[in-house]
Amino acid sequence: MNWAFLQGLLSGVNKYSTAFGRVWLSIVFLFRVMVFVVAAEKVWGDEQKDFKCNTAQPGCHNVCYDHFFPVSHVRLWALQLIFVTCPSLLVVMHVAYREDRERKNREKHGEHCRRLYKNTGKKRGGLWWTYVLTLVFKIAVDTTFVYLLYRIYEGYDFPSLIKCEQAPCPNKVDCFIARPTEKRIFTIFMVVTSLACILLSCFEILYLVGKRCTEIFSAVHHSRQVMGTATSLGNGTSGNLVESSTLRLTGKATPETPAPAYFVAIS
Repeated sequence: MNWAFLQGLLSGVNKYSTAFGRVWLSIVFLFRVMVFVVAAEKVWGDEQKDFKCNTAQPGCHNVCYDHFFPVSHVRLWALQLIFVTCPSLLVVMHVAYREDRERKNREKHGEHCRRLYKNTGKKRGGLWWTYVLTLVFKIAVDTTFVYLLYRIYEGYDFPSLIKCEQAPCPNKVDCFIARPTEKRIFTIFMVVTSLACILLSCFEILYLVGKRCTEIFSAVHHSRQVMGTATSLGNGTSGNLVESSTLRLTGKATPETPAPAYFVAIS
């Protein structure tokens, strides 16, 4: 599998991710993909060939191996890494769709027309929902595969000796797993890194939702402040108008008429 192609494809997601998303990508490629490619495949190798049973009964070896290892760990992890990384491609496709709409809008209305998006890579509107849904899908995939690994193999342990009594084995036979301690360490490591990615995705969702709620509350508070300022200014203007009208009316008062003079005639 060409993991370099997948890494180059998802490196474009890095510039649209938050700080939690960048840490998630680092963990996926450094601690999961690199460990899987460099070490895990070599540790497992041809595991069926290294699976030994103390019997020469034809078919017993294959039946016992299929009973204890119905799905290879390596193939299960490969599916997990593909499913958990490919949803991030939706973010890149959504940004590319926005950029294409912006380009067509400029071609139709000219270079100096009003832009459809202030920033095509900013997580607003539909892109915000796309990003959050990809995080939910990643959490669901990692959780499902961690549970499947535990359910199929009844835990994350690799015993050195397992007892098998499946047909056509003549009786209960002893079977031995190659390098059980090394496989146990790698299994626990992959499970722990998957849980770390789940926690990071949960933190990123909380961060995005909290940031969005803060922006909404700030916008509502700002609009209320603007409305309050406009109302106070309106009240102040009407008060000034009333006061100026009163002053004008006072200045235009009627002039005083002189009192009539009374003369007393003295005879």
